[in-house]
Amino acid sequence: MPGTSPRIAVVTDSTAALPPELSAGITVVPLTVLIDGREGREGIDVVPADVAAALAARRPVTTSRPAPERFTEAYGRLLASADGVLSVHLSGKLSGTCDSARLAADGFAGRVDVVDSGAAAMGLGFPVAAAAQAAAGGADLARVRAAAEAAIARTTLLFYVDTLEFLRRGGRIGTTSAMLGTALAVKPILGMDDGSVVPLEKVRTASRALTRVADRAVDAARGSTVDIAVQHLSASERAAALVTALRERLDVRRCYLGEVGAVLAAHAGPGLVCAVIHRVVAD
Repeated sequence: MPGTSPRIAVVTDSTAALPPELSAGITVVPLTVLIDGREGREGIDVVPADVAAALAARRPVTTSRPAPERFTEAYGRLLASADGVLSVHLSGKLSGTCDSARLAADGFAGRVDVVDSGAAAMGLGFPVAAAAQAAAGGADLARVRAAAEAAIARTTLLFYVDTLEFLRRGGRIGTTSAMLGTALAVKPILGMDDGSVVPLEKVRTASRALTRVADRAVDAARGSTVDIAVQHLSASERAAALVTALRERLDVRRCYLGEVGAVLAAHAGPGLVCAVIHRVVAD
């Protein structure tokens, strides 16, 4: 029964940009965003609008992972009343956040387990929410981890950017791909493959790109009922239009619409629109 099972706490990082209705009971460790050399915590001191304004003004924006000490503090506080911690984070190929979490976990003798989601934004958020739901039901650490991993396997992240330049600057996508995008004046659709950002296709206009994102989302749903999230940076009209298109074409259980976090904003730039498709049940 839930009352007699070990209590497991769930930790993630701020790049998930969890909507309020999914964030209850989840501990969020923020990454750092630096604008003009002044640092702030993502989602606390720095919001996406700050990043969008800085990028538009060509002011330098960089990001950094949390120090292991931030995770040590969080784990120690949670383990004062919990039996274990599952810590789920953005792709280790995009950030050293997972490395920091694992370094901190080493100090807690197997009571902390770290999972690399291989994604970001709500591609991370849906697995975190699944883990939290399992923990709330009384699952032990192994089963909470299994819930997160099962959700990772059922989640697809697609995104559109106006330009690959910001991803190129941050080293999140290869120079060759960025140069091709610029030379051909095309609009890229991207996804995640084994934790890395990969170009899926390029089209000529933003409207065509969003149509193709919707097409790919339908493919990713595989006929299943889905939860969806659409996140954006300075592209609220595009995001709302994509939500409408997805609702028309998919069996949607729950839908979340909002901005990406400041870190993803810094690396993708204004105009970004993400679509995250989470199949509710496995095939």
